[in-house]
Amino acid sequence: MKKVITIFFILFLMCSVQVSVAQCSMCTKTALQIGEKPAKGLNQGILYLMFTPLIIMAVIGYRWWRNEKATQQQ
Repeated sequence: MKKVITIFFILFLMCSVQVSVAQCSMCTKTALQIGEKPAKGLNQGILYLMFTPLIIMAVIGYRWWRNEKATQQQ
């Protein structure tokens, strides 16, 4: 059951990314100048670049936690 909830939560987070808007002040000004359609692509690119390191850190943390748990059980 925990696995199903975790998968559902991850899928929910991945689907909610498109609703989010993440821009620095310079990117906002650039997006206003280039129009609406390219600005959406810029937002998605920023979010993609933001989540990549977070996913890597989550995988490393999970593996570390799993190894520590296995070590404690021995």
